[in-house]
Amino acid sequence: MQHPSPGAASSAFRRALAATGLVLMASSASTAIAQPGYPEKPIRLVVGFPAGGPTDVVARAFADFAGRALAHPVIVDNKPGANTILAAEVVASAPADGYTLLLGATNHTMIPALYSARVKFDALRSFTPICTMAISPTVLVVGPAMPVATLAEFLQQVRAQPGKRTYATPGSGSGGHFASEQFTRLAGVRMNHIPYKGAAQAVTDLMGGQVDSSFATLGSVLPQVQTGKLKALAVASPQRSALLPGVPTFEESGLKGYSADAWYGLLAPAGTPADVVARLDRVASDFAQAPATADKLRGLGMQAANTCGAAFTAQLDGEIKAATRTARELDLKLD
Repeated sequence: MQHPSPGAASSAFRRALAATGLVLMASSASTAIAQPGYPEKPIRLVVGFPAGGPTDVVARAFADFAGRALAHPVIVDNKPGANTILAAEVVASAPADGYTLLLGATNHTMIPALYSARVKFDALRSFTPICTMAISPTVLVVGPAMPVATLAEFLQQVRAQPGKRTYATPGSGSGGHFASEQFTRLAGVRMNHIPYKGAAQAVTDLMGGQVDSSFATLGSVLPQVQTGKLKALAVASPQRSALLPGVPTFEESGLKGYSADAWYGLLAPAGTPADVVARLDRVASDFAQAPATADKLRGLGMQAANTCGAAFTAQLDGEIKAATRTARELDLKLD
């Protein structure tokens, strides 16, 4: 048996070592691609409402999905109060590194119209809008304190007692508040506003008879409507909801021009790096487009919706301007 010479063995060893180095370099490059720098720690998802409401439900569904997609926990942090201003302030003042995010809703665009003197952030420029992920129509529901079956009967009762019949909202200046005020203006009626600190308590009191009605997002009242604890009179969308096919639209019920959909979306602090925004955009889009998400949201009275980047920014800008006009017309100011 022949053995290689010492020189040949040394040369072979060097070739093997070089090959090993190439393999390690390739492995390292592959690992760098497979494990990008963001995220490297848990992500905080701030919600401006208490647990149990529709915004919180969307936040927790997204947090579960994103935690698996990003391989790091996404922790929901409920900070209710001041019509989501407290939550928005937390995110607007956080480092722009993608580790503190806001799960916002329609009422975010109403903040400038109502609180211009006390808000320490700009509802648009202090944030980087990522994507919407869900929408929910507004539905007029009544509880046992107002046993009516149609919008016409509801209006008859309200007109018989001007300013005495009540409607509950998740808070002054919330999407529900704007939707309610727009309704009373279109219908030419007066009602008494009862604000709460979130949708969950408003629904509880509505079922208990403490308040008469609510212009609520379908996602916040669907279970109660399905079990007969609340009665849905009309849906504020162009078409009937597939979840409540027997409930007419306001248009069908005789009130023309009334529509009020709510959105739920992801926002980051302004200045968040483009690569982090792109990663979050992809995760939010995947969440909205996943069949499991559609099934889950459908059961909650919502549907998946995916408007991202510049289109989401333009939507927010338009809604802020519209809300400002509406607040001025209705003389709504909460500073």
